[in-house]
Amino acid sequence: MRLSRFYLPVLKETPSDAQIVSHQLMLRAGMVRQQGAGIYAWLPLGFRVLKKIEQIVREEQNRAGAVEMLMPTIQPANLWRESGRYEAYGKEMLRIKDRADRDMLFGPTNEEMITEIFRAGVRSYKDLPKMLYHIQWKFRDEIRPRFGVMRGREFLMKDTYSFDVDEATARQSYNKMFVAYLRTFARMGLKSIPMRADTGPIGGDLSHEFIVLAETGESAVFCDKGLIDMDCPKKDIDFDGDLQPIIDQFTSLYAATDEIHDAAEFEKTVAANDRLAARGIEVGHIFFFGDKYSAPMKALVAGPEGRDVPVQMGSYGVGVSRLVGALIEAYHDDDGCKWPMAVAPFHAGVINLKPGDNAADKACQEIYDGLAAAGVEVLYDETRARAGEKFARMDLIGLPYQVIVGPRGLEKGEVEFKRRADGLRETMAVGKVVETIANAVKAELRYS
Repeated sequence: MRLSRFYLPVLKETPSDAQIVSHQLMLRAGMVRQQGAGIYAWLPLGFRVLKKIEQIVREEQNRAGAVEMLMPTIQPANLWRESGRYEAYGKEMLRIKDRADRDMLFGPTNEEMITEIFRAGVRSYKDLPKMLYHIQWKFRDEIRPRFGVMRGREFLMKDTYSFDVDEATARQSYNKMFVAYLRTFARMGLKSIPMRADTGPIGGDLSHEFIVLAETGESAVFCDKGLIDMDCPKKDIDFDGDLQPIIDQFTSLYAATDEIHDAAEFEKTVAANDRLAARGIEVGHIFFFGDKYSAPMKALVAGPEGRDVPVQMGSYGVGVSRLVGALIEAYHDDDGCKWPMAVAPFHAGVINLKPGDNAADKACQEIYDGLAAAGVEVLYDETRARAGEKFARMDLIGLPYQVIVGPRGLEKGEVEFKRRADGLRETMAVGKVVETIANAVKAELRYS
């Protein structure tokens, strides 16, 4: 992609109303533009990151055995009245009426709708288990939307719903999502810690939040430091096998959000040197709630003994748009974003220091074409902006690799190579740069 054709409205100054780093950098880097309180338009650069995250989430859901579908954003209120949540949910729900004066709502979550869809199509325990998911926009009318996409009113979410005949098999579905979440966040370069959590308005008696530690996190969290060093399950994990040992490993050490933190238990079970009290960002939340929705909504199946029983359900959410902010909070410096390869909007940037110079134009085009042919996503800055402006812009948007091409270096057959993650800069032969970057990109993406 040539930068002259791309839409990248970067800002030189930090907007005064942006309070945390991720919000500041998303606005400055031209990733989003605010359209209302807690409502953002996703501009091309931010949208590319959003789609990368979405695809990783999708791949791990598919790998775990969940099946993708798509539900509407607007839901009829009568479904929520069946479950008893229409009035109980509170003012966060945006209630509306259609032209026939029917009560509708902009979905904040989809437990009721998926339960109705399930009960219309499944009659026997022999058709279970089922795990269905979608990636869809949600709306929750937060009283104080803040921190950009970290706590917006409109947000992109992946939600999965599991249906099982009994609690034992339902917990197997829960375990699949637990492991899938560990892998999902690790693939993005995030270390997530599963923590016991409050079930909130979703309900149920078993719940874990997946927390990324960050100073700007909205929640106080408490855990054993040993959790930080635990390895993520590998790509070849058998999701149909016994996952309980993995769950036991990650839940054997103390970890809890502030809502259910037990200070006495924390001090009793965790050695003083191993206690970690910090702030965290919730990037995923999983729940097992049994028949909370299936019983009142009569989502029944014929059980092994021939009588109808309500299915046992769980729901599993990932904040896809929120993850963009969480990643920036985890990967940035004073100059801008520092994207992990798996979610970077482009893998590399090529900077032409003298557009119009035959040698510089020719070298840049050859590098650009070579990288593209090798499967590397490239943003080519061939604009006539000043060199300092080009460097600052490329650092701000945080592409993992940069190639800087100018007439002086080309006289020696060299270009400058920069790695954004650690600031490494070195001169490199023109003929070597494509292979170097292509191999590095492949190596970093191989984990997936």
